[in-house]
Amino acid sequence: MRDYAVPQFELSKGAVDFIDDAALESLLTGDTPEPAQVRDVLAKSLAKTPLTVAETALLVRTTDPDLLEEMFEAARRLKREVYGNRIVLFAPLYIGNDCTNDCLYCAFRRSNLAEIRRSLNQEEIRDQVAALERQGHKRLILVFGEHPRYHADFIAECVRTVYSVKVGPGEIRRVNINAAPQNVAGYRTIKAARIGTFQVFQETYHHETYAQMHPPYTRKGNYLYRLDALSRAQEAGIDDVGIGALFGLYDWRFEVLGLVCHALHLQERYGVGPHTISFPRVRPALGVRLPDRWKVSDAEFKRLVAILRLAVPYTGLILTAREPPELRRELLGFGVSQIDAGTRIELGGYTECGDAQVLEREQFELGDIRPLDEVLRQLVTDGYIPSLCTACYRVGRTGEHFMEFAIPGFIKRFCTPNALLTAAEYLRDYASPATRAAGEKLIADELARFEEGPLKNELVARLRKIQESAERDLYF
Repeated sequence: MRDYAVPQFELSKGAVDFIDDAALESLLTGDTPEPAQVRDVLAKSLAKTPLTVAETALLVRTTDPDLLEEMFEAARRLKREVYGNRIVLFAPLYIGNDCTNDCLYCAFRRSNLAEIRRSLNQEEIRDQVAALERQGHKRLILVFGEHPRYHADFIAECVRTVYSVKVGPGEIRRVNINAAPQNVAGYRTIKAARIGTFQVFQETYHHETYAQMHPPYTRKGNYLYRLDALSRAQEAGIDDVGIGALFGLYDWRFEVLGLVCHALHLQERYGVGPHTISFPRVRPALGVRLPDRWKVSDAEFKRLVAILRLAVPYTGLILTAREPPELRRELLGFGVSQIDAGTRIELGGYTECGDAQVLEREQFELGDIRPLDEVLRQLVTDGYIPSLCTACYRVGRTGEHFMEFAIPGFIKRFCTPNALLTAAEYLRDYASPATRAAGEKLIADELARFEEGPLKNELVARLRKIQESAERDLYF
């Protein structure tokens, strides 16, 4: 097996390790909070003010069943007030699984000889995108292993290829990226290709666990370089970033505090917090054997989702298809704003794989591989507006501009009408008869509740254009 040298690491100006393990651990060992303390924190969150790490720790230490239910209800209320009843839909597209890292939890790790290695070329990427467009997708996230061949120029080329594919009324309007941390020049190259969000997950914020999971001879073995990754993205002009932790590597309570520390650091340093937070749980993967010590139960998972929503009210929360349909359905009400649907994570999976998963070609096992149409029908049946909207990114409502709308809770003024417009597009162009009927009823119900005035009149006019003509991509 070829060895790859660890590259030179470039940090942002004034880079700092803002995770103090001892301080976070001390917050987790405090006394059980009094009900009045918990309710004060919930009130602050419902005022749409981000919580401090210490305030978040009070929620983490709360175990009383009645107070937990108050916490869950506060998370539901905050989700409704900030984001309305919309759920944004996207799909991941894996580009390549070659990797120089040797992360103990990942099937893509370099020492896993059982994993089938592959990197899609540009024509294969076009085939995958065409298949996704035929399903009705408008938003993708491209996923890359960490390898020299997946350099900034290659990532940018992949983004341009995705945007170039047009099948019938289909097109991809937003491409997000999950890839290795870049230097500032690399981020600028990728930004120029018109990406949306750039994601880098710390995986675990606990220093000792991070060192155990990521060998020092790998690119990912440098804790600070990864922690600083999105600071460099900000310096390169990418103000739309996503953070995340992999739950199951260490104490879930510590990881929640780490995520909040990271969000506050970005907010304080750059005036804008993360656009999204992801919180995947460890899943079975080819050749992966991890102890169950830090396994996160469904009940704990439910708590951490609610706490994250309360701690960072302005930030989108992404619940992935790692989780089974029943649990995803339950958690949507606790603050989740984005989910993937119709997901396949095998290389070439959207055209080459049938209904069964092929674990030798995946990073991990999925819990939900339902088609987009089925997921969308479930959403509308449960009263959610499925959104394929990309308007904020395209009109400049990102970074500080997004925060101006999102923090006060006004984003739903844009999101609800735009969600209805993209839902109408899907229903007209791609939906099954059952989904179309359910979706049209939902749109009618939403319009009946919509406040009368110029905005509603214009929304109705645009919905009519979608229904009666080939005009698409209408947004506020």
